[in-house]
Amino acid sequence: MALIVLSPVFLAACIGIKASSRGPVFFRSERIGRDGRPFTMMKFRSMHLKEEGAKESQYLVNGSRIFPFGRFLRKSKIDELPQLINVLISDMSIVGPRPYPKKAVDKWYTGEYAAILSVKPGLSCFDSLFDYAHGELFVKDEAEYARDVLPVRTELARMYIDRQGIGTDIVIILRTVKMIWDIVVRKKTKFPLIPIEQEAADRVRARKKPDGTAE
Repeated sequence: MALIVLSPVFLAACIGIKASSRGPVFFRSERIGRDGRPFTMMKFRSMHLKEEGAKESQYLVNGSRIFPFGRFLRKSKIDELPQLINVLISDMSIVGPRPYPKKAVDKWYTGEYAAILSVKPGLSCFDSLFDYAHGELFVKDEAEYARDVLPVRTELARMYIDRQGIGTDIVIILRTVKMIWDIVVRKKTKFPLIPIEQEAADRVRARKKPDGTAE
């Protein structure tokens, strides 16, 4: 139903991408899904094609490669809409932790965090909302992102496993809509931590050794 209702948005996105940048409309990336199974995740392409031999950062995208219309797609989360196709073919769910590439899964989803792979990844969840409000749009330094954002993201993904349910999913969906409105329309750039985000940040802080490294 969402694919049908949003088909005009899909068409506008396709035209905008083709008019803005040479290359395919869709970006495909291999991610790890439920029970460690790989799948191809789809997005609308928001960046110019990478030049051969160009180096990329580990966590953050190269902002110079994002074309103006692509920046709007990323900020409004329209670039994620093709993942409804992933939902349709049962690779993903509407709500669930965001899927990582294998290299990131091997690094972050170990020990108790391996439980994150017990559910389907989703379009939105506590971890992606934290990243949307405090990470991807605002943190430009790779080391800062790895130190301050990724550990809390991972903790929030783990906390979703314990709290998942219809009520939780409805709250996440409503919060996603509100945050997109706040960031795209109201141009809001600062968000206080909500209780679950503060709890996750406190857990991460408690696990760190006195020298600041993780246990």
